[in-house]
Amino acid sequence: MRPLEGITVVTLEHAIAAPFATRQLADLGARVIKIERPGVGDFARGYDTRVRGIASHFVWTNRSKESLTLDVKHPEAQAILSRIIEEDADVLVQNLAPGAAARLGLSYEVLSKAKPGIIVCDISGYGDSGPYRDKKAYDLLIQSESGFVSVTGTAETPSKAGPSIADIAAGMYAYTNILAALLHREKTGEGQHIDVSMLESLTEWMGYPLYYSFEGAEPPKRTGASHATIYPYGPFPSGDGKTVMLGLQNEREWKAFCERVLLQPQLAADERYASNPKRVANRSELYEIIVQAFSTLTAAEAVQRLEDAQIANAQVNTMGEVWNHPQLKARGRWTEVDTSVGKVPALLPPGSWSKGAPRMDAVPSLGQHTDTILEHLGYSAEQIQALRSEGAV
Repeated sequence: MRPLEGITVVTLEHAIAAPFATRQLADLGARVIKIERPGVGDFARGYDTRVRGIASHFVWTNRSKESLTLDVKHPEAQAILSRIIEEDADVLVQNLAPGAAARLGLSYEVLSKAKPGIIVCDISGYGDSGPYRDKKAYDLLIQSESGFVSVTGTAETPSKAGPSIADIAAGMYAYTNILAALLHREKTGEGQHIDVSMLESLTEWMGYPLYYSFEGAEPPKRTGASHATIYPYGPFPSGDGKTVMLGLQNEREWKAFCERVLLQPQLAADERYASNPKRVANRSELYEIIVQAFSTLTAAEAVQRLEDAQIANAQVNTMGEVWNHPQLKARGRWTEVDTSVGKVPALLPPGSWSKGAPRMDAVPSLGQHTDTILEHLGYSAEQIQALRSEGAV
């Protein structure tokens, strides 16, 4: 038995933050009913067609869910939604536009009066109060507002992260807060309101650069793929034109690096590089020393020296290489999930359970479960067809 079996989550969600949170609840066995707009659905369905015609983001964040199409502005659809929440929902999740859920009567204040044990999780860009409450928020914009972009990239070009990390951060905090709320309800019988903002989630992840800049101190410099405040730590070219990624954490490793990788033991005693702050201050000349030493080595030879010296290193993998990563394969981290276009590979969620396994059910097509859910509520085939004709479902 999975830990969240018997828990039902109703979610009015789109894009990434809320779908990522609820997919992880589904991984743990929760029933997740995804409310989608008839004919269109979650707008992430239209982001691209890279997975045999299905959007990559959608496949990633929506497995193991039931898709119910409802026009939540239609009175009949509102009645259906109210019944599902009243009769089945333990948790309501939403990341609609600011204020939209409240206008639909889906605020915690309203729902908890009839159902005190309900947990309502609102996910937004900036939170449900404050001067930015109604400001539009997309991932790139939150990466900028949180300061992430200011410390990421090169000296010449600030950069965003490749994945949607503001959405991912908010999704993770929504997920963990919902789990905590379920534990709280188990102990007290009380539901609660959870207010998760993308800005606060990603700003939490900015703790190190924030404290590094404490009381007006200079923030970490943008240094591309290199670490801003530890050196050497980043990419270095080898003699065969490939890139070697390496990182040092302490003086013992610095000494081993000089002696066994660079084959220049005298550098370990050089005052210019006698501590990490000094190596950071002199990173340009130290970079040239390392590049010169690596220029006579292939990437494989440089990596072997690093391995022999027990210096951390990594390959800069492409997406194709990650699909075939030997460590992921050796640990059996890949499985398959069904979609409307057949089975596709899927990475098992992080963590290996000693008892049971995560749920890895199909990615739903738009409205796939509408009839089944309505039939469960007592609607006849004729009534369902009438609702569909009216555009309610």
